[in-house]
Amino acid sequence: MVLNCMGLIILQLAEEKITYGELGFLESFKDLPIAFISLFAVSFINKTGTKKALISALVIVGFCSCLLPFIEVFWFFKLWFAIIGACFAIGKICVFGIIRNNISDEKSLAKTMNSVEASFMIGIFVVNTCFGWVVSSEYSEYWKFCFLLIAFLSALTIFLLSKIKISEAKPLENKSIFTELSGFVTPSIILFLGVIFFIVFVEQGFNSWLPSFYKNHLKVNSFFALQATSFLAVFSYAGRTITANIIRRFSLPGYYLSCMAFIISLLTVIVGVQYFDSADSKIILFLFPVIGLFLSPLYPVINSKMIAQMDKEKVNLFTSLIVIFSSLGSSVSSIIIAVLFEKQLLNFYPLYILSFVILLFVTSLVFFNVSKRK
Repeated sequence: MVLNCMGLIILQLAEEKITYGELGFLESFKDLPIAFISLFAVSFINKTGTKKALISALVIVGFCSCLLPFIEVFWFFKLWFAIIGACFAIGKICVFGIIRNNISDEKSLAKTMNSVEASFMIGIFVVNTCFGWVVSSEYSEYWKFCFLLIAFLSALTIFLLSKIKISEAKPLENKSIFTELSGFVTPSIILFLGVIFFIVFVEQGFNSWLPSFYKNHLKVNSFFALQATSFLAVFSYAGRTITANIIRRFSLPGYYLSCMAFIISLLTVIVGVQYFDSADSKIILFLFPVIGLFLSPLYPVINSKMIAQMDKEKVNLFTSLIVIFSSLGSSVSSIIIAVLFEKQLLNFYPLYILSFVILLFVTSLVFFNVSKRK
């Protein structure tokens, strides 16, 4: 919820005369700390244990969410996102470690990863729907107080975590992190990290900036603009849930590439509508969210393929690399799209997304070919 409220914050702060250039770099304050802290988070998690690390991250998120409604200055959003990003890095490494520590089979791992990532989409849907109702109501000036709900949910999650027993992975031997990382420098892993970068690059282009595209280019109100991301989350949830239930029947590469083909087809239709029918056609409003149905399975499917091959004691370190390249993809995507908005080049938004999806498709094909040969 906190990681994906960027679209809402961009929408609201843009009305307070914060420039799109500044808002584009705001994403970096979330993503770069994720990248920076991920390697060090592995040592922290190994020392404290998965459960204590998760609870620590949730305590900090809850506390920061309580502060946000009462501080008006823009610089605090930068600090807030930096802290949230660091906590997210810890949380994601812990969750991936728990999954890998209990499941070894590649397709079972893919099923579980899709189920877990589907719950991620529920958070995006809830945060955009709840905030959307508030910002479109007569109480819109109090939109930041919705973060108190997130603080409450953090407290509830801490309570639930305190009551359950979690299997802990064995920590790595006392070696330098950078020595361990050298073992990951192989063609297949480098290509995999490139694929992860481009998947998140594309996802972030939708999650953070689709509401602003809807409002500024398609001329819809703030509530409907936020529901764009909500409906994208609903379709993404459906895509990951369906994948979790049917993935055992297909090969992972075949399923992945089929999803990519559908994404390219939908984006081609959107670009065709925009250039040959109407640049602000309302059909585009309904086509963009459907892409989530096919985009959402890519990340968990490709992750499960690689994580299943990792030794259990190395999965935390490998997950930190996934988190780093995910955060870099998110940050670079937001900065580039901010330039499109700043230069009033919104007509090129769908074409821009399509070009990077094609680049992702090509990179994925090379990755699967190299992995197959290996």
